[in-house]
Amino acid sequence: MRKYNVAVVGATGLVGREMLKTLSQRNFPIDQLKVIASERSEGKKIQFEDRELTVESVKEGTFAGIDIALFSAGSGVSKEVAPQVKKAGGIVVDNSNAFRMDPDSPLVVPEVNGEDLKDHQQIIANPNCSTIQMVMLLKPLAEKYGLKRLIINTYQAVSGAGKKAVDELIEQTKAYLNQEEIKNEKFNHQIAFNAIPQIDVFLDNDYTKEEMKMVNETHKILHDPDLPVTATCVRIPVIFGHGESLNIELQNDFKIEDVKELFSQTKNVEVIDNPAKEEYPLQIDTENNDNVLVGRIRRDNSVENGINLWLTANNLRKGAALNAVQIAEYLVENDLV
Repeated sequence: MRKYNVAVVGATGLVGREMLKTLSQRNFPIDQLKVIASERSEGKKIQFEDRELTVESVKEGTFAGIDIALFSAGSGVSKEVAPQVKKAGGIVVDNSNAFRMDPDSPLVVPEVNGEDLKDHQQIIANPNCSTIQMVMLLKPLAEKYGLKRLIINTYQAVSGAGKKAVDELIEQTKAYLNQEEIKNEKFNHQIAFNAIPQIDVFLDNDYTKEEMKMVNETHKILHDPDLPVTATCVRIPVIFGHGESLNIELQNDFKIEDVKELFSQTKNVEVIDNPAKEEYPLQIDTENNDNVLVGRIRRDNSVENGINLWLTANNLRKGAALNAVQIAEYLVENDLV
């Protein structure tokens, strides 16, 4: 089996470390592995299987010989550094927002639109974490029933905002319980014991950037630019796992039992739906689970062909690192490297 030279850019962050963990767990065929971060992390050591790797910063020639580079270092770094990888002959799988709406960069969830990778131009975009888990369910519904309208409400974990956000939730929780002063640094409002109906900055239309990402990315991934989509994204005091409540209008009628069976047959989707026993997906269930979990599947009787459902997934795994590695696997398996 051919092995590949791989780089992880942003290797010291939450998602970067999860990328390294995922590469190991899935036995990705690696020959040489480079771990890359900012200059302040240069020289740090990272253990990968039986190798001790030294963190590098980007310099001239850093990406020479690299086949695939997994990026999770922010859109500014991606815009500056990804072209360097491309020029050196490598392929970028980028986890930021830098290239998601670039018409030359496929935006891919392998189970949903992996075939879009066949036309890649060396820079591939990993979708937003909350979009990834949702389209895993929308795709089979679209194929069987057609989609008419989509209303999204998300309940997103703080780890989606990085390590500083996780630390802030923990410190604020301690302060609250000890009746000490609560300090806001990462978020503009207290996150402990609270919900913040804002993720990312507000745009001119009063939607947040996160909300419009979900709208625009859904259109691109499903190849359905005219699908009516609206979203409200909320940050809640959970460390891992994004939750989403979806209200979907389908073009054709359905039976709830058939929808549940459809999801149960969908790759990497797990149905947890037993109201009589109060069984449904919980965000804590996602910590060691790479599947998208779906439940509370029920008919919306207020509209024709309406359905409500609840889903959760690990935002650092399927929502970021795992999806990026699956893209790399698809490239390898289909001889696209």
